[in-house]
Amino acid sequence: MPVDRRTAAPHRVLTRRGLLVGMGAVAAAAPLAARAEGRVITLGSTFDGSSVEQANGMGGFRGAQACFNAINRQGGIGGAKVQLRMADDQFKPEKARDNALAFARDASVIGLMTPLGTRQTAAVMAAVSDMAIVGPNTGTTALRQASPPNLFWVRATYDEEVQRLIRTAATLGTTRIGIVHPTDPLGLGVLAAFQRSMDEVKLRPTVVATTPGTTSPEVEPAARAIAKADPQAVVMALAGMAPKFIQALRAAGCNATVYGLSVSASAGNIATLGAQGRGLAFAIVVPSPFAPKHQVVRQYQADMLASGWPGFSLPSLEGYINARVMAEGLRRAGPNPSRASLIDGLSRIEAFDVGGLRIGYGPANRVGGHFVDVAVLGADGSIRT
Repeated sequence: MPVDRRTAAPHRVLTRRGLLVGMGAVAAAAPLAARAEGRVITLGSTFDGSSVEQANGMGGFRGAQACFNAINRQGGIGGAKVQLRMADDQFKPEKARDNALAFARDASVIGLMTPLGTRQTAAVMAAVSDMAIVGPNTGTTALRQASPPNLFWVRATYDEEVQRLIRTAATLGTTRIGIVHPTDPLGLGVLAAFQRSMDEVKLRPTVVATTPGTTSPEVEPAARAIAKADPQAVVMALAGMAPKFIQALRAAGCNATVYGLSVSASAGNIATLGAQGRGLAFAIVVPSPFAPKHQVVRQYQADMLASGWPGFSLPSLEGYINARVMAEGLRRAGPNPSRASLIDGLSRIEAFDVGGLRIGYGPANRVGGHFVDVAVLGADGSIRT
């Protein structure tokens, strides 16, 4: 059958044009897909990676990293992979400040995670005002009262921890209760909370003992003072020095029940105490990392194992939960998160269920969580709630 070239030619021209347009679209789409595939959301984290709080710092970092590893395996957030950079501040406030400022100067970093320590968090929040800071590892109430709008708290306060510990002791019929605390902002804040909580249960402190500071190894004088007063229980507001204090307390002949704050319950402290930690009670601001009845714990355990970290701990679970909150903020920040949109995204989290824990912020609220429980150490270092 003959071909009518008057109609066929335009058809062939259109076909070639369509082919060229189609090829152009594919060519244009290829680099876009590559760019989407290669996009990275970068976050920073300053914490103690090598000094007295290394166990808490590295635990929190690994938990957060395990969470982001799981998110990245599932395609990331909006197609972008999440990268978490660490900076070791050696538990020094000035170093934490310098690390935060270095992250702030790097335009690729859009948020910060989990500074560790009261003075360190204060230094970071004073240095950085245009980036979201999520999940500081400190419960000092005064910091929350002075907290800027770019700081998002996840854990409960030390006031809430102390109140729960005192109520637990009083419920068990304990009336002679003392406290040991460092003479620094953390310790003074805990002392004030201790006094308020004792007033609530109509008890007077049996003994108040102090150490020179959070990192000071000079704990023997405080241990001797408490042993002399012979309380039934003592609230311990110590972190890395907790094992040394308990050893000194037992050596001084005091068998009082010790109620530690959450910062004393690091995996390193528990391992150092060994059998001597049996019966130690402490506040925890996340569920037990060994209690799979909580959905978030089951997810945490699976993601930690997938990252090659079989050692479950309270600090790593806290870091994991902080990362879940950060990830939710990133999802709400839009397809191309910026520093400003991340702060906005986090502020719009009002009722976020993190596997059984409720986190909520809002336009005028930056204190997201209030979970506190009391755990007891078994002879094998197990955490029982």
